Amino acid sequence: MNILVTGAAGFIGSHYVRRHLAADPTGASRITVLDGLTYAGTLTNLPLGHPRLDFVEGDVCDAALVDKLMADADQVVHFAAESHVDRSIEGAGEFVRTNVLGTQTLLDAAVRHGTGPFVHVSTDEVYGSTETGSWPETHPLAPNSPYSASKASADLLALAQHRTHGLDVRITRCSNNYGPHQFPEKLIPLFVTNLLDGLPVPLYGDGRNVRDWLHVDDHCRGIDLVRTGGRPGEVYNLGGGTELSNKELTGLLLEACGADWDAVAYVPDRKGHDLRYSVDWSKARDELGYRPRHDFATGLVETVAWYRDHRDWWEPLKRRSAR
Repeated sequence: MNILVTGAAGFIGSHYVRRHLAADPTGASRITVLDGLTYAGTLTNLPLGHPRLDFVEGDVCDAALVDKLMADADQVVHFAAESHVDRSIEGAGEFVRTNVLGTQTLLDAAVRHGTGPFVHVSTDEVYGSTETGSWPETHPLAPNSPYSASKASADLLALAQHRTHGLDVRITRCSNNYGPHQFPEKLIPLFVTNLLDGLPVPLYGDGRNVRDWLHVDDHCRGIDLVRTGGRPGEVYNLGGGTELSNKELTGLLLEACGADWDAVAYVPDRKGHDLRYSVDWSKARDELGYRPRHDFATGLVETVAWYRDHRDWWEPLKRRSAR
């Protein structure tokens, strides 16, 4: 079996690839990675010498290339996306191109070749913001940023291909991920790397925005549960079960890095900043046996230690991103 994994030079996709190859010692499956190596992707995330891994540098919007790869694929796990909300606020064009047009290009090729399951990896941000309760998969989509709007659009296109053409599409919507190899523009790695360098950390507004935190390994395990046991045309929420305000999280990061609140620089709040995300993941639990296994306190300490020990990984990325 050959699994086409898009965007696998990034944070979550690369973890999925490393995890999958390690969990399949018998060699029953191969992985073909398609990645455009944009600023957030790096080959240092991938075990390029692995005998069952093929890497192809290319654009998910390249219809000819996608068609060629899809012809040899049995299944798809689609991670490729522009994903940083701040960048989408500055300019939405690349988000629409990659997240919407790129997804449609892949879906069209999958329909032509009868490829499936096709797991489309989405986000809890498509639901918008809520002050109370948790969203089930049936909650109406109400995205508030250009990023989340582009992901919601991709979700709808994927479901339309299932309903129109019978494509075996399965969608996952996850909460905020954390763990090793996350590009240092996202909150946890940005704060950790800044604190390790004695730099201030920028906290939006009053820090009361709440997010649910999910270890990347739990997320990737959930994706594989959906890939192997999910139902075609269904959406599955994948949550972590640890809701924290950004201010609470900042306090934990300061403690883990041996810093104090003098290192915090309060900055103007992000435009359209969603107050709280919270997903109800009981469907994935009841149907697939999904449960997060990583304790957040332990996972956070281990993540901080990884960044402390891997400056050779993140320092070049921060320099490149700052250009």
